Amino acid sequence: MSTQITITLPDDVYLQAERFAQLANRDLASVLADTITSLIPPVRSNGLDLQPISSLSDREILDLSALQMEADQDARLSQLLDRQQAGLLNTDEVSELQALMQIYQEELLRKATALNEAVKRGLIEPLK
Repeated sequence: MSTQITITLPDDVYLQAERFAQLANRDLASVLADTITSLIPPVRSNGLDLQPISSLSDREILDLSALQMEADQDARLSQLLDRQQAGLLNTDEVSELQALMQIYQEELLRKATALNEAVKRGLIEPLK
């Protein structure tokens, strides 16, 4: 399934994409779609509240600003990263590490966005 959209690109980006499409003998739309697909990381579809940060209450913003990974997940992530650095990960652990890194990255992005909103609202002081 596909959804057709219209986007406005800066001229230099359009020309760069058009040149690449010609070089690769591909149509521009498929080059842009593949580029977007490869650059946007996957996002878990379950267990993640994707309500816009700007629509949250001050209390919810502050709670998100203090968001931390669950202690057991954090400990396991550290163990797996240590094992990875030592070159000792098995196949199951690689998958587990990828899943935990996904959770970590999503929560970090959500926390950073909440911190930005908290500063905008004057709830906390900007970092110096």
